[in-house]
Amino acid sequence: MSFRDLCAHRRSIRKYTNAPVEQEKIDYMLQCALMSPSAKRTCPWEFIVVRDEAKLRPLAGCRTYGSQMFNTATAAIIIALDPTLCDNTWMADGAIAAEHILLAAAEQGVGACWCHVHEREGAPELVRKTCGIPEKYEILCAIALGYPDEERSTYDLSRLKYEKIHKEMF
Repeated sequence: MSFRDLCAHRRSIRKYTNAPVEQEKIDYMLQCALMSPSAKRTCPWEFIVVRDEAKLRPLAGCRTYGSQMFNTATAAIIIALDPTLCDNTWMADGAIAAEHILLAAAEQGVGACWCHVHEREGAPELVRKTCGIPEKYEILCAIALGYPDEERSTYDLSRLKYEKIHKEMF
């Protein structure tokens, strides 16, 4: 599969079967995340893998909208970052690592969905308490993982917003 095909295929999946995601696939996603670029190669991220239902299900309540996929997810990866390691780039560094996880999941047939946690509706506090994350870390997002229990079509290249592309000048 070409990279463009992978991008067209990757969609946010919010409903999952009860089949667990194999540890080897999660390890692959984490290896891809560890290879993502970061400012000055500071690698400010920490990845917390959550598989225990007693920790997964409470994540569904971290937001009033947009976190319900943790009710059926069989795993999650929390991305926490140490902002003292970089010059205001921790959020970008974490987002790049998250995208590596999302693309690696899609490549392996695993459904995934980003849930934004940073500065959202008490979400950081719930995730921090549920997963025992020290105060010095900023929590960017939680990525729900599982085998899809919903069909999502690939992107239609003819319907992309090409008007958002500018050449030489805005």
